[in-house]
Amino acid sequence: MKRILSWVSWWLIGTCALAVQPSVALAAEPDVANWLMRLHDAPRQRAYVGTFVVSAGNTMSTSRIWHVCNGSQQIERVDALTGVRRSTFRRDDSVVTFWPDSRTVVRETRESLGLFPNLLQRPDANIGRFYRLKRIGHERVAGIESEVVQLEPIDALRFGYRVWTERQSGLVVKLQTLGANAQVLEQAAFSELQFNTPLAFHQLKVLMENTQGYQVHSPSARKTTVAQEGWALGAGVPGFMPVRCYRGVDAADAGVDSSLQCIFSDGLASVSVFVEPFDASRHVRVDAHDNLSMGATYLRVRRLQDWWLTAVGEAPGSTLTALLQALERKK
Repeated sequence: MKRILSWVSWWLIGTCALAVQPSVALAAEPDVANWLMRLHDAPRQRAYVGTFVVSAGNTMSTSRIWHVCNGSQQIERVDALTGVRRSTFRRDDSVVTFWPDSRTVVRETRESLGLFPNLLQRPDANIGRFYRLKRIGHERVAGIESEVVQLEPIDALRFGYRVWTERQSGLVVKLQTLGANAQVLEQAAFSELQFNTPLAFHQLKVLMENTQGYQVHSPSARKTTVAQEGWALGAGVPGFMPVRCYRGVDAADAGVDSSLQCIFSDGLASVSVFVEPFDASRHVRVDAHDNLSMGATYLRVRRLQDWWLTAVGEAPGSTLTALLQALERKK
């Protein structure tokens, strides 16, 4: 549970009324799939450097990001400008995080969940079943002319989104997560953005690979499935399907498997469910956190026989509870 709460804390930390001017003659509402495909392709087409700010609840974090594309390959560096110093490099699924204060590097393979500013890694054709796309107008963000659209959920099981995209490429420059009555729960936006900066792919690659003077840790995890781990998903939540499942391996404990993490997504929102054996000495007081939330991120817990389940993600608390209730032990 300590490992899970640590991960949750990192996620919560890491993740104004605005006058939007509608255009005089708006084009027809765009097709959801085509619009999402454009957003998906945008980071592959342009290099950029910028500063972006994420605000969730009473927490605000600022980072500096460098993004370079080289054909089908992409590499980026994100430096935290608030909180504990860290630099995170990503090249495809390879992620390397430098912690200068402790002289520690964490090297891991991590499939992207499509977090801002990429929004999506693989557009899902089913998204159109659960969201409706509405064109809002145009607005400048960080000096960039942007188009504004809103993704409205068809039910109360997911949040809505308001998205600002750069006109020329479709790159997401601002994203708001919306709750009931279009209340802004969380916002991520570039405060400054420059395109086509003179930064070469190999420059970031060299920095990513230079771990001299650092102690390198490489946590391992094996891919699995809900069924292989002896679980089944009952009625579940419409649209939220299991997309990835990992069993962490604790190298410090002779390769013994640690907690199970399964990721569910409707194509936009994602929820992680952690499963571990129930331990009364560690879990007895966790119920106090069963309604924990920050911005658009919610957390729910459930005890099921000898197991302890924790769900965390950008979805309403009722959705997380429904996912936990839908999990059934089969063996």
